[in-house]
Amino acid sequence: MDGVHDISGMHGIGPVEREENEPPFHGRWEAAVVAIMRATRGTVYNIDEFRHGIERMDPAHYLASSYFEHWLDGIARLLAEKGVVDAAELEARTQQIQARPDAPIATPGAAAVTRRPRSVETSFRPPSAPPVFAVGAAVRTRTMHPAGHTRLPRYARGKRGVIDAHRGCHVFADTAAHGLGEQPQHVYSVRFDARELWGEAAEPNQHVYLDLWESYLLSA
Repeated sequence: MDGVHDISGMHGIGPVEREENEPPFHGRWEAAVVAIMRATRGTVYNIDEFRHGIERMDPAHYLASSYFEHWLDGIARLLAEKGVVDAAELEARTQQIQARPDAPIATPGAAAVTRRPRSVETSFRPPSAPPVFAVGAAVRTRTMHPAGHTRLPRYARGKRGVIDAHRGCHVFADTAAHGLGEQPQHVYSVRFDARELWGEAAEPNQHVYLDLWESYLLSA
């Protein structure tokens, strides 16, 4: 979806600041968030719902928070929507911890929720039709501004490229994120000239490769 999370190629954001010898986690709570995600993804929500949960963060909160804060916010939103946690109770407990961070908190009982069987960790699916595009074909991405989840970034919409490889048939993220089924499609690696994406400011003879679903593409 169009939102503050899709900032690739935008001006005024500043450079990516790299931390030398950065550790995997900067606090134990970050590791706990990863554990929560691993315990619930595939049983309560799928990876596309997970990403869309993060996309629905308040824009100011998104820009002012860290990577694993994004995860925590999105997971909490999904668990509340799926009935695993009570949103009001979660907010009350958050305020309690903020007011008295050292106070012991009783562990609540597990919520009664119907969990899906854990899904296989792959998005590959058998194709129902042959691929539309062949390697080497010239294509153009659609110009689209969806209200929901998509894996076609804004900077690559309405741009011309070339099919570099066929990646197989995969679950369609745009529908899986909204409970509309897997609706698998062929996925292609599309090669874009950097100047097609960024204009004359881009370095010459440079390319960007994006893995894109078939419905994102038109024949050029």
